[in-house]
Amino acid sequence: TNKRNELKKAKKIYFCDNGIRNAVLGDFTPIGARKDTGALWENYLVSERIKYLSNKNASPANGTSIASPYFWRTTDGMEIDYIEECAGSLSAYEFKWNPDKKCRVTAAFTNRYPDAGVTVVTPDMYQNFLGL
Repeated sequence: TNKRNELKKAKKIYFCDNGIRNAVLGDFTPIGARKDTGALWENYLVSERIKYLSNKNASPANGTSIASPYFWRTTDGMEIDYIEECAGSLSAYEFKWNPDKKCRVTAAFTNRYPDAGVTVVTPDMYQNFLGL
Protein backbone atom coordinates (compact mmCIF):
# COMPACT_ATOMS: atom_id res chain seq x y z
CA THR A 1 0.00 0.00 0.00
CA ASN A 2 1.24 3.45 -0.88
CA LYS A 3 1.89 5.24 2.42
CA ARG A 4 0.52 8.54 1.13
CA ASN A 5 -2.74 6.92 0.00
CA GLU A 6 -2.95 5.00 3.25
CA LEU A 7 -3.34 8.29 5.11
CA LYS A 8 -6.04 9.62 2.79
CA LYS A 9 -8.25 6.62 1.96
CA ALA A 10 -11.15 6.99 4.35
CA LYS A 11 -13.00 10.06 5.53
CA LYS A 12 -14.25 11.20 8.89
CA ILE A 13 -16.88 13.85 9.44
CA TYR A 14 -16.54 16.32 12.30
CA PHE A 15 -18.93 18.97 13.53
CA CYS A 16 -17.43 22.43 14.02
CA ASP A 17 -19.28 22.59 17.36
CA ASN A 18 -20.11 19.72 19.71
CA GLY A 19 -23.36 21.49 20.65
CA ILE A 20 -24.57 21.05 17.08
CA ARG A 21 -23.53 17.40 17.20
CA ASN A 22 -25.40 16.92 20.47
CA ALA A 23 -28.51 18.62 19.05
CA VAL A 24 -28.48 16.38 15.96
CA LEU A 25 -28.20 13.33 18.23
CA GLY A 26 -30.69 14.75 20.75
CA ASP A 27 -28.28 13.98 23.59
CA PHE A 28 -27.18 16.61 26.10
CA THR A 29 -26.16 14.15 28.81
CA PRO A 30 -23.05 15.29 30.76
CA ILE A 31 -19.86 13.99 29.15
CA GLY A 32 -18.93 11.70 32.04
CA ALA A 33 -22.19 9.76 31.68
CA ARG A 34 -22.18 9.34 27.90
CA LYS A 35 -21.43 6.31 25.77
CA ASP A 36 -19.88 8.48 23.04
CA THR A 37 -17.37 10.32 25.25
CA GLY A 38 -14.42 9.32 23.06
CA ALA A 39 -16.15 10.54 19.90
CA LEU A 40 -17.08 13.85 21.58
CA TRP A 41 -13.50 14.33 22.80
CA GLU A 42 -12.06 13.58 19.36
CA ASN A 43 -14.58 15.86 17.62
CA TYR A 44 -13.79 18.71 20.02
CA LEU A 45 -10.02 18.40 19.62
CA VAL A 46 -10.02 18.07 15.83
CA SER A 47 -12.47 20.94 15.28
CA GLU A 48 -10.59 23.24 17.67
CA ARG A 49 -7.19 22.29 16.20
CA ILE A 50 -8.40 23.13 12.69
CA LYS A 51 -9.73 26.48 13.98
CA TYR A 52 -6.41 27.13 15.75
CA LEU A 53 -4.37 26.41 12.63
CA SER A 54 -6.69 28.56 10.53
CA ASN A 55 -6.45 31.47 13.00
CA LYS A 56 -2.69 31.04 13.25
CA ASN A 57 -2.69 31.99 9.57
CA ALA A 58 -0.06 29.40 8.70
CA SER A 59 1.27 30.01 5.21
CA PRO A 60 4.57 29.73 3.33
CA ALA A 61 4.56 33.53 2.91
CA ASN A 62 5.06 34.11 6.63
CA GLY A 63 7.52 31.27 7.06
CA THR A 64 5.11 28.60 8.21
CA SER A 65 3.55 25.72 6.34
CA ILE A 66 -0.07 24.78 6.36
CA ALA A 67 -0.58 21.42 8.04
CA SER A 68 -2.63 18.91 6.08
CA PRO A 69 -4.88 16.82 8.36
CA TYR A 70 -5.37 13.06 7.96
CA PHE A 71 -6.11 10.02 10.06
CA TRP A 72 -4.80 6.47 9.79
CA ARG A 73 -6.77 3.24 9.98
CA THR A 74 -5.73 -0.32 9.17
CA THR A 75 -8.05 -2.86 7.58
CA ASP A 76 -8.29 -4.60 10.97
CA GLY A 77 -9.51 -1.39 12.64
CA MET A 78 -6.41 0.01 14.35
CA GLU A 79 -6.43 3.77 14.12
CA ILE A 80 -4.57 6.97 14.86
CA ASP A 81 -7.15 9.70 15.44
CA TYR A 82 -5.42 12.67 13.83
CA ILE A 83 -2.28 13.21 11.76
CA GLU A 84 -0.77 16.42 10.45
CA GLU A 85 1.63 16.50 7.56
CA CYS A 86 3.66 19.68 7.44
CA ALA A 87 6.71 20.28 5.27
CA GLY A 88 7.09 16.55 4.63
CA SER A 89 7.00 15.40 8.25
CA LEU A 90 4.18 13.69 10.12
CA SER A 91 2.89 14.38 13.62
CA ALA A 92 0.34 11.89 14.91
CA TYR A 93 -2.11 12.36 17.77
CA GLU A 94 -4.18 9.81 19.63
CA PHE A 95 -7.02 11.29 21.72
CA LYS A 96 -7.86 9.60 25.02
CA TRP A 97 -10.51 10.93 27.41
CA ASN A 98 -9.26 8.45 30.02
CA PRO A 99 -5.50 8.99 30.49
CA ASP A 100 -5.18 5.51 32.04
CA LYS A 101 -6.51 3.74 28.95
CA LYS A 102 -3.73 1.91 27.11
CA CYS A 103 -2.95 3.03 23.58
CA ARG A 104 -1.99 -0.13 21.67
CA VAL A 105 -2.26 1.22 18.16
CA THR A 106 0.71 3.54 18.34
CA ALA A 107 3.21 0.68 17.97
CA ALA A 108 1.63 -0.44 14.69
CA PHE A 109 1.71 3.12 13.40
CA THR A 110 5.28 3.83 14.52
CA ASN A 111 6.48 0.61 12.89
CA ARG A 112 4.97 1.79 9.61
CA TYR A 113 6.00 5.46 10.04
CA PRO A 114 9.12 5.42 12.27
CA ASP A 115 9.90 9.11 11.74
CA ALA A 116 6.47 10.32 12.84
CA GLY A 117 6.10 11.63 16.35
CA VAL A 118 3.07 10.28 18.24
CA THR A 119 1.45 12.23 21.06
CA VAL A 120 -1.42 11.01 23.23
CA VAL A 121 -3.69 13.96 24.05
CA THR A 122 -5.69 13.70 27.29
CA PRO A 123 -7.84 16.17 29.26
CA ASP A 124 -4.83 16.81 31.52
CA MET A 125 -2.65 18.18 28.73
CA TYR A 126 -4.69 19.19 25.67
CA GLN A 127 -4.05 22.95 25.95
CA ASN A 128 -0.75 22.84 24.07
CA PHE A 129 -2.34 20.87 21.22
CA LEU A 130 -4.94 23.63 20.84
CA GLY A 131 -2.43 26.46 21.22
CA LEU A 132 -3.94 27.68 24.50
